[in-house]
Amino acid sequence: VQLQASGGGLVQAGGSLRLSCAASGRTFSNYVMAWFRQAPGKEREFVARIGWSGSSTDYADSVKGRFTITRDNAENTVYLQMNSLKPEDTAVYYCAAGRRWSYSGATYDYWGQGTLVTVSS
Repeated sequence: VQLQASGGGLVQAGGSLRLSCAASGRTFSNYVMAWFRQAPGKEREFVARIGWSGSSTDYADSVKGRFTITRDNAENTVYLQMNSLKPEDTAVYYCAAGRRWSYSGATYDYWGQGTLVTVSS
């Protein structure tokens, strides 16, 4: 699976962004999709995941209620709608595809190149 993330940018605190991750190469609906992020000087962390059909979702506590993950299997794309952004959300965001319903980045087989989100105060 090849993953291409997009949609990052500079936004003021309280604003919104929508990230997209387009997949190609294999059957998209066979994969759990997730978003991770890595802030400067910090380790990569789990943000959100969505199951094969899109009916199951899960979020890190830090983004729960502000971020929404969705997927469109017909378009082979996963989205991350980010609202009420905070400066601490500043990071490079990565989409990932894997076969397991997992929080751990180690269990995801394919990764996008990352897209930078910067939230100014």
